[in-house]
Parts: sequence; structure tokens; C-alpha cells
Amino acid sequence: MNGACGRRYLLETMGSGVALFDADGDGDLDLFLVDGARLPCCPATSGPATRDRYFENLGGGAFRDATERSGLGDPGYGMGVAVGDVDGDGRPDVHVANFGPDRLFRNLGEGRFEDVTGPARVGDPRWGSSAAFGDFDRDGDLDLLVANYLDFTVATHRDCTAANGIPVYCDPDAYGRVGSVLYRNAGDGTFEDATEASGVGLPGKALGVVFADLDLDGDGDLYVANDGVENFLFRNDGRGVFEEDGLVSGAALSDRGFAQAGMGVTAGDADGDGLPDLLVTNLSGETNAYYRNLGPGGFVHRSQAAGLGAPSLLDTGFGAEFADFDLDGDLDLLVANGHVLDNAERVSDVLRSRQLHRLYRNEGGLFREATAEAIPPEASEGFGRGLAVGDFDGDGLPDVVVSHCGGAPFLYRNASGGGARGVQIRLVGTRSNRDGIGARVEARVGERLLVREVVGGGSYLSHSDRTILLGLGSAPEAREVTVRWPSGAVQRLGSLPAGGLLVLREAEGAGR
Repeated sequence: MNGACGRRYLLETMGSGVALFDADGDGDLDLFLVDGARLPCCPATSGPATRDRYFENLGGGAFRDATERSGLGDPGYGMGVAVGDVDGDGRPDVHVANFGPDRLFRNLGEGRFEDVTGPARVGDPRWGSSAAFGDFDRDGDLDLLVANYLDFTVATHRDCTAANGIPVYCDPDAYGRVGSVLYRNAGDGTFEDATEASGVGLPGKALGVVFADLDLDGDGDLYVANDGVENFLFRNDGRGVFEEDGLVSGAALSDRGFAQAGMGVTAGDADGDGLPDLLVTNLSGETNAYYRNLGPGGFVHRSQAAGLGAPSLLDTGFGAEFADFDLDGDLDLLVANGHVLDNAERVSDVLRSRQLHRLYRNEGGLFREATAEAIPPEASEGFGRGLAVGDFDGDGLPDVVVSHCGGAPFLYRNASGGGARGVQIRLVGTRSNRDGIGARVEARVGERLLVREVVGGGSYLSHSDRTILLGLGSAPEAREVTVRWPSGAVQRLGSLPAGGLLVLREAEGAGR
């Protein structure tokens, strides 16, 4: 529910996130759906009561609503979700970013959670959007970045119209910038506000966020997709202090030097050179932005050359993830689309409100739009917002969940054939954070070197499963598999056969 009731409050059109994670510890991925709420213009008796929803995986991809028992049914106006083991007890905890006070839920085991927002000191009251866990100071505890969107309240709502006088949702430039917040995990169940001390308090209009080691210096950097203003790239100096150099790095603007309507972001080695690239989804008329990583110095905008420009020109993209959907060793790309205007057809001759979700197949670093051959027509379009990836039916192939603004989510089961197989690796940190965020896995497959990183955040308002997947194609095994942990430890695993799942604990005696 988005609470829409005729006033066109901007938050109605932003949608909400989804998460795939093993909440109850039984080995399969459960589903969490963030929901909105009634707005002041809605009659108190209109429609059913709203709350976030938790669905227990019964095996094979079947789910059961277990919200009541879980304790995750927060009734606030929900936006984004982040999942991470903040207390190191082996159970994933859940943070929900709201329009209003955020919530942190501690996992008690067996799919039950308790609200620890007050004791943990993380209930930011502003308009939260995406959130991401990552160990920015490398002390072994997961810290938390909550992206805040706009300086907006219901009381400051404005009525906006298109050039032809049709009522529409306002552009984000109708409201001011606001700073995001970075919480440092104190290791005792509480968090400290480290926003100013860390240098990430720069005001923006943040929607998508990802923790990733973008310059390969061993610490987690922070990339923020901003809506209508320049994107931020905060480089970590190794001591937990960040310097913003998005403009200098080349990852802040379009190829023509303009700020775009950044919504979601995903990071991964899309061209196979061992460096993490970035993809930012944008508004129709702008194309999505693919920033190819050139090395420690920065990025270059390569949307058109990579095949990701023209197909996205009329799309309004939100959730996005790089993932090897066909297990051929290349990272493909899936983008959830849907216009921010529910009446786009009335203000434009070329735009549509409901839009296709697009799959781009990676063919050696170049992308080919392959939606028609991959997604059934009856489930290929909508008001797409959040997107999460994970193998929820346990067959070794990455599946997808897409949320829709004002509508039901789509669950896409991966039906790829062809005999390709992969190797799954689930990392458990000991000296590093328990989720292994910031760890890099390297492996030889045939003549290629595959590099995958466990990132924090990503997509739009959503959380994807962090299991590393190495697509092998027709190769029988992954060779020279090496894990580089955030602590500096290095584990060399040798060869791993196709089709397996390895749960790897960080070895105490691992070398560097």
C-alpha cells in the first residue's frame, strides 16, 4: 500500500523494498516485504491495516505469511530494508528505513525478532530511503548507513502540475537536500552517530547506496545515488574517514556532465577486468548510467558503448542488480522499471506509466537487452521499485523478487537451462565482520579470472542474498579459489567442483 488518496504526496510514488535472507536459520531464503501506510488524506476506515510482511520459506520456493509470529510487522510508512548480523550472534538482524522513525529488529532465532531501536539509538526520524551495512572502520562489527531522501513533510507538501496543466507528482527539486546518517557499531548493542566525524554528512537527495571497495585498497568505500543532484563517491582513507570525490572520479554525472535522477545502484565486475563497476538507474529521458572502473583513479561513463544506453532511454529505473543469471561467468543485469508518474500517458506522447522490467545479458562485457526471451509477457511490466536477488527455491540458480508501487510483488523463478552450473560460497567472518562484507573471492574458470565481492546495500531500498556465486558455464570446477577477507587474511582453497555450496569460516591462521 502506498497510501495514495488524491493529493499526490511525493512519497506515494517512491515504492518500498524487499529482502531475501535466511531469517530462521533453516538454510533457505525467507522473504520480507516493506509496506507503506495510510496518509493524512486517507479516511481512517479505508482499506485493510498495513504493516511490513514476513514470509517464511517452506522449501522449494513456497512461502507462508508468518508476520504475526515474527514481530516484524511494523505499521510505519516503510521504505528501505537492510539486513546484517549487527551483534555477531550468527543471526541476521533487520533495519527498516521509514518515512518517519526507522526501526532496528534484533533476531532472537527461529524467525522471531524484537524491536531494539531505542536501546540501539538508531531511530532517525527523517525520510529514510535505502540503507546498507558495512564495516567502515574494520573493527569486525557491522556499521550502518541510512540514506535520507528529501527535506519533506506532509505539512510542506506542494501541489505540482505538468506543462499542460495535468496534476503530477513534484520533482525532487521542489524540496531541499538533507544529510544521510552513518552509525558506528559500538559492539555492545548500541550505535554511535559517526556522520560528521566520518565525513559523510554532505547533504544530498539519496536513494540508492552501496558499500564496496571501489579502489581495491582493502577498505569499504561508499557510493550514493542522488536524485537530481550529483552522485557521491566517499573514499575510505583506511581509518574510517571518507573524502567525497564523485566529480573527480567521474562517477557523479552523466556523460554530458549533467546530474541525473539517481534511484538505485549496483556494483560488480561487469567487464571481467577484476575491478568493480557501477550501474545507476535513472529517470526516463536520461538512460541508466554505467560507470566502468578504470582503476584507483576513477571511472568513465560507458552506457552507450556497453549496450545499456538506448534500451533504457524511455525507462524509469529503480531496483537493479548485477548477477550471473545464466551461470556463464559474466554478470548480467536486471532492472525494475516503472514511471514515477501514474498518469505519464497524459503528459507525454512517448512515456508509459507501467514499464517493462529489463534483463540485459552480458556477452563478454557488452550487454544485450533480452527481456522478451527471459521474462513472460504477463509478468514483465509494472510500477517496479525494489529488487532483490537470491536462490529462494534452492536449485543453485539466482531468483528475483520485484516490488511494485501500489501493487503486489513479482517473484521470478530462474528457469535457465543449458547445463551450466556454478559454485556457491557463503562466507562467515571471525576476525572480519561475520557477514563477510568487503571480502573478495577470486577464482580461475577456464582461462578467465572471476572476481566477486560481498557488498553491503545495493539495488533500491532492498537486500539481496550475500552468497557468492561463481558461474562455471561448462567448466567442471573453479580453480585457484582465493578469499581475501577485510581483516587482511587470505585463504587459498584450491579447486571447488561445480554444483556445490561451501560455507567458509575465516581461518584464524590464514596468511596475508
